[in-house]
Amino acid sequence: MSTNILSVGALESEAIYILREVVAQFEKPVLLFSGGKDSITLVRLAQKAFYPAKIPFPLLHIDTGHNFPETIEFRDKLVKELGVELIVRNVQDNIDAGKVKEETGKYSSRNILQTETLLDAIEEFGFDACIGGARRDEEKARAKERIFSVRDDFGQWDERNQRPELFDMLNGRIDIGQNVRVFPISNWTELDVWSYIQKEGIEIPSIYFAHQRETFIRDGLIWSANDEVVYREEDEKIEQRTVRFRTVGDMSCTAAVLSNASDIDKVVEEIRVSRISERGARIDDKRSEAAMEKRKQQGYF
Repeated sequence: MSTNILSVGALESEAIYILREVVAQFEKPVLLFSGGKDSITLVRLAQKAFYPAKIPFPLLHIDTGHNFPETIEFRDKLVKELGVELIVRNVQDNIDAGKVKEETGKYSSRNILQTETLLDAIEEFGFDACIGGARRDEEKARAKERIFSVRDDFGQWDERNQRPELFDMLNGRIDIGQNVRVFPISNWTELDVWSYIQKEGIEIPSIYFAHQRETFIRDGLIWSANDEVVYREEDEKIEQRTVRFRTVGDMSCTAAVLSNASDIDKVVEEIRVSRISERGARIDDKRSEAAMEKRKQQGYF
């Protein structure tokens, strides 16, 4: 895995072109914001794409209620600094209404429950283009996505029925009820994202850097010990470890890695020599061989 400043510059130009095409071709776009490094990178790209004006679309966060506290704190700080609109919709509301059923037990997670809440929000606001930070190098199902990826009026994705995108021509025409998921950093790698964050001096949540944390081991992975959110057996002993997170999802489905990378330069160097995918620490991807693809077909990010 390698990168350089010139290649990152070319990727930035491509992403800015895509974001401007979204605003030109769609009536009500929105940026799906998780508080993770990829969506933070999208925010910086949107700033550059429309400067000196403000970002011309809101941010939408589907809050599971099981987020890392550092992520939520960073989200609120960033939104306040930028003066952008933030829309939050909560998975807990759908659980309370009986629209989705919460999982229980050792591998329970609210991650899959986000889909229903996201589709409800798209319908509520009439969003016709949802900008997300998915990248093709993350996972094989995401590698199949086009940059403009059409969803039907049920929010579903059909990987066998996608539009060609020859010569970087992006076709935003959709039928009534359809919407498009847009992936401006689809061609970036994890290292590209980190190199861009390094080059731009972008602030990110502290959770991405090495820190002392109460953790426990399960199935060879390191979990954050938060008994209100993360299921833990009595024999799973809590210990202090120096860890960081390469990807940030829910506490219940995102494992940490042992690391001494306490600043951006050390993180970039660590990623440069890593031979393990960042999604290797996401337990929700391990439920089946086609776990991500099935979730995407149902309307997931």
